[in-house]
Amino acid sequence: MYMPMTEKEYNGILLDQISLLEEIERVAKKVNCQEVLEEIEFKRNQINRKLYQKPPLTDGNN
Repeated sequence: MYMPMTEKEYNGILLDQISLLEEIERVAKKVNCQEVLEEIEFKRNQINRKLYQKPPLTDGNN
């Protein structure tokens, strides 16, 4: 069953995803894996578009 979430909860999920990317990025830099670093940047841009979209998901009353 689908449970609607608030914008704050959704943003928390997106921030968790960014944190995971940062952890993977740290390892990819250590082993100099350019392909992984490029994919991380692509995914980070996707997440940031969702996180900083205009207008926001809600009217700000949450």
